[in-house]
Amino acid sequence: MISSKKSAFTPPLNTQSMKITKYIHSCLLFEKDGFKLLFDPGKFSFAEGLVKPDTFVDINAVIITHNHPDHLDTDNLRKIIELSQATIYTNAEVSQELEEAGLESIIVEEGEMTLGHFLLQVINVKHEPLLDSPAPDMQAYVIDRIVLHPVDSFDEKLNEYQGIPLLILPIMAPFTTELAVAGFADRIKPKEVMPVHDGYAKPFFLKQRYENYTEHFEKNNIKFYSAGEPGDAVVISQE
Repeated sequence: MISSKKSAFTPPLNTQSMKITKYIHSCLLFEKDGFKLLFDPGKFSFAEGLVKPDTFVDINAVIITHNHPDHLDTDNLRKIIELSQATIYTNAEVSQELEEAGLESIIVEEGEMTLGHFLLQVINVKHEPLLDSPAPDMQAYVIDRIVLHPVDSFDEKLNEYQGIPLLILPIMAPFTTELAVAGFADRIKPKEVMPVHDGYAKPFFLKQRYENYTEHFEKNNIKFYSAGEPGDAVVISQE
């Protein structure tokens, strides 16, 4: 179990460049100094065969933020672990599910921890409400103090990370609207936005949404990255 006291947002660390690659929906690969950290390889990422488990043969660690199927695909996760021998990190609720599926994991709790070359701030947050569905245990992450990954939450406790360089932003979901998405990002005031949680949208519709968000955020001097193809990436560094 990894845990520590929660700390407030502080200025960014001096870090090397970090590469963030999106593999459909909410599956993200973070790379820095040769260490590869994979977030939420869920069913949507593998549904069309555009992304396969062997894409992640050389990863070092996997983080599962919660147990919804678009963030957790147990069968493909098992294949990823068999290929890479990576360690899984997650919360207690997901860890129990993984154990029942024959997968080992390390439980993380709210606080600060280090994985490879990454400094992670783990934040317990509320999943946005869904119709007739209980809320899962879920954790958001701040990576190296320069990236906020709220996962499926617009929790007010994330307000303390206002001004962070990069916001990973869920732009489509049954739990949200375009106005709510833009309102959350406007509240956080990042310098840049990388969209996620859009794996079920057809290309023409996704293009339209990206254009809408680009126009909106440009008014506030926020750069919006169009990341609709598997393998689209953002490189971020902090001097």
